[in-house]
Amino acid sequence: MEIQLHESLQRAIQELGWKEFTHVQEAAIPVAASGKDLRVTARTGSGKTAAFLLPMLNDLINNPDPRAGTLGLILLPTRELARQTLSQIKLLAKYSDIQAELITGGEDFKVQAARMRKNPDIILGTPGRLLEHREANNLDFDDVRWLVLDEADRMLDMGMGEDVLTLTAICNPEAQSLLFSATPGGPALNRIVGQVLKEPTELMLDAVRGLETNTVQQVIPADNVAHKERLLQWLLANETFEKAIVFTNTRDQADRLGGVIRSQKLNAFVLHGEKDQRERKLALDRFRTGNARVLIATDLAARGLDVSGLELVVNFDMPRSGDEYVHRIGRTGRQDTAEGMAISLVTREEWGLMSSVERYLRQQFERRLIAAVPGDFKGPKRVKASGKPVGPKKKKTKGAKPKKARQRRRQAPTTAEGLARPKRRTPPPKHDA
Repeated sequence: MEIQLHESLQRAIQELGWKEFTHVQEAAIPVAASGKDLRVTARTGSGKTAAFLLPMLNDLINNPDPRAGTLGLILLPTRELARQTLSQIKLLAKYSDIQAELITGGEDFKVQAARMRKNPDIILGTPGRLLEHREANNLDFDDVRWLVLDEADRMLDMGMGEDVLTLTAICNPEAQSLLFSATPGGPALNRIVGQVLKEPTELMLDAVRGLETNTVQQVIPADNVAHKERLLQWLLANETFEKAIVFTNTRDQADRLGGVIRSQKLNAFVLHGEKDQRERKLALDRFRTGNARVLIATDLAARGLDVSGLELVVNFDMPRSGDEYVHRIGRTGRQDTAEGMAISLVTREEWGLMSSVERYLRQQFERRLIAAVPGDFKGPKRVKASGKPVGPKKKKTKGAKPKKARQRRRQAPTTAEGLARPKRRTPPPKHDA
């Protein structure tokens, strides 16, 4: 790597046991350290967080400015990711004087305002809560040297695009801007790049379609929700794992599954957007420490969540897109450090969606049946070239006429005998001599 990190950072890295940098870190850190704006697209679990934290911390440690306000601003989509990033900062900056504060929803507004008055070097936050503080005149980003948009594609997915642009507009226009995302995004993300970054270096390092090679991906056909529940209970009782995440598409489903899993005497917690801050923090803390082996979550937890020992991911509901599938599956088998298992429970109605995800990823998942939990649906008997199931042919109604024949046609008027009347010809006009 072409950058010499401050000795305090080197000491912290050594204590963390990092033997070498990831591919993303090797490519991104020197560019960021050179002062250039940077756009990085890299898959989940590739080490993006350290790729922007290390050059930022290295600069702030080497070039302190006690008279300046906040020097680093990091925008993130969720409280969980923001809290996780703050923990990473504390670990890396433990032998320096760098101070960072977290500003997200779910905490006392006045307490947060008091924290910002202490003039932290770095502020991490979610756009919505930061905008509330802006309206209360609690923010001063005139001295910001580093602006980071982490999981930018996820912020756009969650409708935060305009909030992000509003916040970046009040930052020091000379700030160096870094944008990280797990997917290339579309026009909306390109708009953010165009308005925030200045002639950025672009690094497309790991295509979103390239999942971790040490993650086994399986599909188990299911008849219905009740059959899925029995399959899930069997998997949690028979698969070997230290920790497991079960993903659902809705909050109600997550809450209901929490009761189903706890009925098996398994210590499980539920994580979704309607849980208050205390419940969300408790769920993640218990899961990380191993006091709870199972976490049931909506896609809120699919981005940025890094938990050691996570060996099993179950999609109780098939994710709605290939990108979301990647983010869910990226929770396990991270950075080639451990093997992972990803299992999707798929009904007949979800099979077409699952096939679309396979085509998007250019992969085919392993099919699996659980003999102990039999079902009627074992996968479609016939599939199209796309992989989607062939549906039943529509039956023709007896005596039905073709569409054209059913249309009323204009007919010539007839006489009482049924013969067509001759058309009346208009006599030629008479001309004066």
